[in-house]
Amino acid sequence: MSTTRSDAAYTALLIFCGCMIAMISFGPRSAMGLYLSPMTMEHGWTRESFAMALAIQNLAWGAAQPLAGAIADKFGVGRTVIIGAVLYAAGLYLMTQVSSPLEFQLTAGVLMGAGIGFSSFGIILSAFARTIPVQQRSIAFGLGTAAGSFGQFLFAPLGQALIDGFGWQQSLLVLAGLFVLLPILVIPLRGNAQSTPAQDSGEIENLPQALALAFKTRSYLLLTAGFFVCGFHVAFITVHMPAYISDLGFSPAWGAWALALIGLFNIVGSIASGFISGRYSKPYFLSLIYLGRSVAILAFIMLPITPASILVFSAVMGLLWLSTVPPTSGLVVVMFGPKFMGTLFGIVFFSHQVGSFLGIWLGGKFYDETGSYDPIWWLGIALGILAALIHWPIRETAVSPAKTALA
Repeated sequence: MSTTRSDAAYTALLIFCGCMIAMISFGPRSAMGLYLSPMTMEHGWTRESFAMALAIQNLAWGAAQPLAGAIADKFGVGRTVIIGAVLYAAGLYLMTQVSSPLEFQLTAGVLMGAGIGFSSFGIILSAFARTIPVQQRSIAFGLGTAAGSFGQFLFAPLGQALIDGFGWQQSLLVLAGLFVLLPILVIPLRGNAQSTPAQDSGEIENLPQALALAFKTRSYLLLTAGFFVCGFHVAFITVHMPAYISDLGFSPAWGAWALALIGLFNIVGSIASGFISGRYSKPYFLSLIYLGRSVAILAFIMLPITPASILVFSAVMGLLWLSTVPPTSGLVVVMFGPKFMGTLFGIVFFSHQVGSFLGIWLGGKFYDETGSYDPIWWLGIALGILAALIHWPIRETAVSPAKTALA
């Protein structure tokens, strides 16, 4: 009985610390849209130049994710997260020193993006997958994702309050200081691929075999393609929603509260997604999520935009926001097991970040060229429908190295 209690206590501590790391790492980057207006006005930059830096951030995050996953699989999650904390804090601090779009792209883009990749929920979920029993994984994935959402809920109004009270430079320094907590929180997140329980190791023996198998698996390729759309949606809205609301004549505070409400309802959506994806078809559930996003966006842009419609849209999108993560990460584990999840989910997530890059950059580009965000909203609707179709035929079954045909 004592061993069982000890295991349960360790699991609870692991989930708590992992969730805290996810909250801190996801929070500041989700508030970056609040800096668009003050930074572009002070430096005389275009929105496209600001958007390009955050687009590069998302691309750097995606490019770093498979590398971070491989390092976590080889050397452990703890070392990986500490590297991310240093890069992330350095990026936030150096953002206060920039004087040109290129410098901004290197700091907010490359440095901060790499830092997120080494410390975000993708790395945390790989630790959960290797340590937490199978029957509890889906809900743990939901909690880890919800923690990132709580970071968005917390940091959106906090970031706006810091900007209003101290200016955008000082607010970034405060955010950078929070990352001293990560080396402490990471202590319970021990283990690498070799610490995967024997019953979960499966037939895949090494990373090259896992990669070769993944790229022969049709369902994995469809999952990777579909996650592109998730990134496109959430990144465009995160960066451009505050400016879009301000352009309509509303106070900037409405933009901050829209992001906060998305984060708040995403807590509910992510936890619910953990329960649902643990009990029902993950591919069908993903199709419904993407279809729901398209319907929500269509209703938002077609109906008169008011404070009430902003809040309703934010709440609905919050429920559908990162609810894609538990079933997507869960499908990777179902197909290939948890042993090399850090790397394999990292590749899927890279597709997500390519979508994020395009969502942010095209949002700024279309606005600068047309003075409107309407084209990007319509593109988001079309992509949501496409993603719903892509996920429907995915097979939720384990993949064996003995099978060489596309599965």
